Amino acid sequence: MKHEHRQLARSIQHNCNISDARHAGNYTMCVYLLKMREYFRWEMEQEFGASLTRDDVGKWLSEREQLWADIEDQDYAHLDLDGERYDPFHSDHINTKLLEHGLVYSAGIGQKSKPHFFLANLIRHQKYGDYDIFVSSREYARDLTSPPAMSHDKAIYIRRESFKRMIWEKAEQWRWSKPKNAMAHAMACYDFDTDLHKALDQMTDHELESAILHEIGEINAAELLPGWHDMMSLLVFTQAEIMARAVRDHLADALSTLPVLLQQRQHASIHFYMANLTSMRNHIFPSLIEAYNDWSQSDDTARLTELVGTGKEHWQNVAAEMLALFDQYGENSHEHIEQLVKNSTL
Repeated sequence: MKHEHRQLARSIQHNCNISDARHAGNYTMCVYLLKMREYFRWEMEQEFGASLTRDDVGKWLSEREQLWADIEDQDYAHLDLDGERYDPFHSDHINTKLLEHGLVYSAGIGQKSKPHFFLANLIRHQKYGDYDIFVSSREYARDLTSPPAMSHDKAIYIRRESFKRMIWEKAEQWRWSKPKNAMAHAMACYDFDTDLHKALDQMTDHELESAILHEIGEINAAELLPGWHDMMSLLVFTQAEIMARAVRDHLADALSTLPVLLQQRQHASIHFYMANLTSMRNHIFPSLIEAYNDWSQSDDTARLTELVGTGKEHWQNVAAEMLALFDQYGENSHEHIEQLVKNSTL
């Protein structure tokens, strides 16, 4: 990296640290410690599978928490590039300068209003309609939570390094007790026992494609649901927010992800998809789990394929009803939306 880009990375990392200082308390202790362990691995450039000592991680964790305490009240820093100063949330302006250097930057707001920032090498840029899809590799700056896929305005960011780390974390969690579930089926499609790094790379590349399909589904869903972001901005920190995200995710996947995975018979990705459904998505779509279990035993995609078609219409209707409730009740709509979703399981 050029000296200027190294300085930019330090400034972005500073903003990542401020975001973490303000929002790390959102996690349960177990999730927090797991994320910090892998954050340490990334920062110290430790290989996956490398042994991490409790003393090293513990010392680093204490120092990081002290740093957070020192900077929590600071403002996010502006970013200097090519002699100009940019608001850190103006990703599109910053990327006009960075893309020609093979770098990509993103800043956006995630769940529970947590800002996310990252700077990484760009490995792929493609257009989908009016949208830009950026796929990145090595990350030079990131925060504690590094979402593998993010969207902001007309840009979608797919983070290969974060995907690989996420898959590693999930594989490690599964190995603790090795339950016979969807994750077991997904991992059985790769040789994790004898060639960890190759298996991780193969699984990461497959799931990157699934992530792109999901983001394309999100784009299509947005076109069907005008006013959705306005509604979501008033549902923050409510059960209705979690429900709304689950409904839209199911719609996006019915529009794009699942039809393609089923048509192409991407068994490993279908297993991984099912292994990573949130508890809310499982709760409101129990027939999907039933159809998946049937497919796992018979390899017959008919029921799953039919259910995807049914789900597309169902979740689009539910989402439209949520928007209607929002139009009617405004900031008091969350209880009505919660009741709607509870009565609309499929």
